[in-house]
Amino acid sequence: MCKFRELTDEELVERIRAGESSCMDVLIERYKRQVRNQARTLYLMGGDNDDLIQEGMLGLFKAIRDYRPQKEASFEAFARLCILRQLYTAVQAAGRQKHAPLNSYVELSDQLDAKEDGPQGKSPEELLIDRENLERLQTEIWTILSPMEKKILHAYLDGESYTEIASSLNRSPKSVDNALQRIRRKLKKFLAD
Repeated sequence: MCKFRELTDEELVERIRAGESSCMDVLIERYKRQVRNQARTLYLMGGDNDDLIQEGMLGLFKAIRDYRPQKEASFEAFARLCILRQLYTAVQAAGRQKHAPLNSYVELSDQLDAKEDGPQGKSPEELLIDRENLERLQTEIWTILSPMEKKILHAYLDGESYTEIASSLNRSPKSVDNALQRIRRKLKKFLAD
């Protein structure tokens, strides 16, 4: 394995495709820190940093699979792009909450007679009350935000990066960051009251 450490990324990819699986370990070791650093800058709704690291590693595997040296791009640049795309896709998918209805279903079969009526032992009535309370809370939160903060928060919750939000709203990334900091302070104060 020591001899593989001296090979370039491109040579390692070639050897992996030729069936030398030990080269995969070397390439993963080289990019592990980069994946962690890129994952650390993002937030995955309903997940944690380990989930993002796994998504980043999936992006690295896709880079190994799809890299074409004849495209005149280094493997490092291609891998960085694949990792970022995989991370952003995961964040956007979590922000859309596409699978939320499946994750919070209520069983309507004969299991209702059991001790636990639904998720976390809540009955359908309690779930409905919780949903109504959440909607009321969201409405109250929207009232404390400025129109620009609402736009920025909405875009952020949709999984857009600071630069994407800044570009779409014709603002600087720093002003987007400042707005998100204000939003966090306002929400913290609102929830404390």
